[in-house]
Amino acid sequence: MATRRAVVTGASSGIGEATVRLLRQHGWDVVAVARRVERLRALADETGAEAFAADITVQADVDALRDHLAANGDVHAVVNNAGGARGLDTVEKSSVEDWAWMYEVNVLGTKRVIAALLPLLRDGADADTHADIVNVTSTAGHVAYAGGGGYNAAKFAEHALTEALRLELNGEPIRVIEVAPGLVHTEEFSLTRFKGDKARADAVYADVPEPLSAVDVAETIVDALERPPHVDLDLIVIKPVAQAAAYKLHRGPLSVKRD
Repeated sequence: MATRRAVVTGASSGIGEATVRLLRQHGWDVVAVARRVERLRALADETGAEAFAADITVQADVDALRDHLAANGDVHAVVNNAGGARGLDTVEKSSVEDWAWMYEVNVLGTKRVIAALLPLLRDGADADTHADIVNVTSTAGHVAYAGGGGYNAAKFAEHALTEALRLELNGEPIRVIEVAPGLVHTEEFSLTRFKGDKARADAVYADVPEPLSAVDVAETIVDALERPPHVDLDLIVIKPVAQAAAYKLHRGPLSVKRD
């Protein structure tokens, strides 16, 4: 089998960066996509991935990515990881601008990439028996929590998009996989959510015994991609043991409860 080629969005940090690294370790050709050119170049230099600077909220950038990929070989997998949260305010008091940004990057960005790259994935599936679309959503797309209204709405929408896509592609050799992480401690997610307030971002993870890491999620993504072609892990929910739900998080050491 020829080397498989994956496209990973949001590749300049966190889960996306970890996924690029792990796919390269597993022998994949990888096109790492993000806005921040310098971080992408550093990742490419270190891993041998190809860097492509693009903002998935800009149609012209996504079109340029499509054209570049089409000119340089088959595509076998797309990992739609780019996304993010802004704010933790109530529905009443939260910013409409924050909601619009979250919908644009999490939902419309994912839609843009899928619509542009599906023809290339079909070509890749013809050449290699199957292709894959992995959408990295969130447990916030399955269970709402107070203060999460805007992010919940965006991730619920991304989950619905994924479910509809799977129905629409039924009968084609293209797997549609949703990975929905819970609490993941990355360098930027909470900083973005709280607009650079490091103290508030750090408090999210304070005293939580072993929140997930970006590597934990990347390992789950790569495992799903490398399953036999007839096995589709439709929905994978991954949480730290300390997190029973988005709104129920244990802080402090885990211990057995006895009567």
